[in-house]
Amino acid sequence: MKLLVSPINREEAIIASIGGADIVDVKNPKEGSLGANFPWIIREVKAVVNGRQPISATIGDFNYKPGTAALAALGAAVAGADYIKVGLYDIQTEAQALELLTKVTRAVKDYDPSKKVVASGYSDYRRINSISPVLLPAVAAEAGVDVVMVDTGIKDGKSTFEFMDEKELKEFTDLAHKYGLENAIAGSLKFEDLPVLERIGPDIIGVRGMVCGGDRRTAIRQELVEKLVAECQA
Repeated sequence: MKLLVSPINREEAIIASIGGADIVDVKNPKEGSLGANFPWIIREVKAVVNGRQPISATIGDFNYKPGTAALAALGAAVAGADYIKVGLYDIQTEAQALELLTKVTRAVKDYDPSKKVVASGYSDYRRINSISPVLLPAVAAEAGVDVVMVDTGIKDGKSTFEFMDEKELKEFTDLAHKYGLENAIAGSLKFEDLPVLERIGPDIIGVRGMVCGGDRRTAIRQELVEKLVAECQA
């Protein structure tokens, strides 16, 4: 499993990079689960990582606003993100998801076809009134997306595993692979979740709180990044 770590500034990005993360993911927790950070922060992180890892950037938890999402995605791509990640937070239907993802993908790929688009559903989709992540792989593949993921929409300390069990997450992972997509699992993951994650087999796991000592509002700690890297490679 590749490890995606989500810093909020250049200092944390250096720690994540030196600690051995596979992907450095720029987000802004103050603006939500997949809250967007500023273009200059993406540029700063890109500069300090200096090619050691690819850079991912979140563009927000979106309701049905394809134009706004497409413009935000292009902004993240221009700022230097290699992966552009959009959350389908309040998307009611597969048709809405398809249109939004198609427009986001076009905005990114027209600018640079080598950049990857990540579509995120939410494990707690029932409580945020969005579509099931299990519906996402088929829609994402049709839209030309590269990676599908699942995260928690409300960051209240509850884990993805409290909303989707191992069987459901395995189904999500297998569907992603069936459609030729990479997949990722995130959402208040803990070190004790690693054995079940190994059984599920995602390509990527996404973390912040786990490498902050359990509280995503505090700073990333290099020793925890290194510990997680070692356990993912074991």
